[in-house]
Amino acid sequence: MDNNNTYSTTISTDQIRFGKLTDYMLLVKLRLSLVVVFSSLLGYLIASDGQGNLQSALLLVFGGLLVTFAANALNQVLEKDFDILMTRTANRPVATGRMKASEAVMFAGIACLVGISVLALFNPITALLGMISLILYSFVYTPLKRYSTIAVAVGAIPGALPVMIGSTAFSGNITMMAICLFAIQFLWQFPHFWSIGFLGYEDYKKAGYKLLPEGSSGIDRNLGLSSMFYASLIIPLSLFIFIRLDVSILSTASICILSIFYVFLGYNMHRKFDRSSALALMFYSFLYLPLVLFSYWLI
Repeated sequence: MDNNNTYSTTISTDQIRFGKLTDYMLLVKLRLSLVVVFSSLLGYLIASDGQGNLQSALLLVFGGLLVTFAANALNQVLEKDFDILMTRTANRPVATGRMKASEAVMFAGIACLVGISVLALFNPITALLGMISLILYSFVYTPLKRYSTIAVAVGAIPGALPVMIGSTAFSGNITMMAICLFAIQFLWQFPHFWSIGFLGYEDYKKAGYKLLPEGSSGIDRNLGLSSMFYASLIIPLSLFIFIRLDVSILSTASICILSIFYVFLGYNMHRKFDRSSALALMFYSFLYLPLVLFSYWLI
C-alpha cells in the first residue's frame, strides 16, 4: 500500500513538472521564438560571408531567444483578459490562471536582462536593437492592436529587426545590406500576417482586435490586392541589392522568381477571397522568407 502511494505521488509530481514546462513553452511561444531567432541567425551568416564562428552564432541564438521569450511573456501578461476570449489562445497559462502574471513578469524581466546582456557582448548597437524590438512589440504593438490597423505596420518593425540584429552582431554597425534585409522582412510580413488574420478573423473579433481593414460587410475585399502590392515591392528592392551590393545574379533571379509567386498568391487571394487562397498564401509565406535569406547566404 505504501509503495502504491509513493508511486502515485511520483507520477503526480512528474505530471506537475511536465505541465509547468509545457506552460513555459506556451508562455514564450517556443515555435514562433525559434522562427524569429532563425532569421537572426541567417542575418548573421549573410553578414559574415563565411567569416563568422560557431561560438558567436550560438551566443546570438541564446541571447536572441531570451529577448524573444521576454517579449512574448510580456505580451501574454498584457493580453491575458483577451486571450481567454479566443479559441486559438484560450489555453495560454496566464490567461487561464495556471500561471500568475507576477511569475510571468518576473521571468520576462530575468530573460530580458540576461538576453540583452548577451547581445551587448557583441556590440552596443545589437543590444540596443534587441531592446527596441522588445519595447515596440510588448508596449506599442500589443496594446495598439485593439485600436487601429496601423498596429500591423508597427508590429512589422520588431518583426523585421531580428535579421538586422543578426547582421549587426557580426559587423558592429548598420550596413546597407542590414537595412535591405530588414526591408525585405518588413514587407514580407504584410501578406504573411493578413493571410493569418483572414483565417482567424472571427477569433480576433471576439477579443476586439482591429488588425484587418474592414468594409461595410466585413473584411475589406482589397486585402489580397494590398498583400500583392507589398509582396511586389520586394522585387525592385532585390534588384537594388543586386546593383548596389555584392550579390550574385543567381540569388537575385531566385528571389525575383520567389517574389513573383508571392505576388501571384496575393492576387489569387484577391480574386477568390476564400479560406483556401488565404491558406495557400499563408503556407507559402512560411517558406518564402527562409528561402530568400538562404539565397543570399548560399548562392
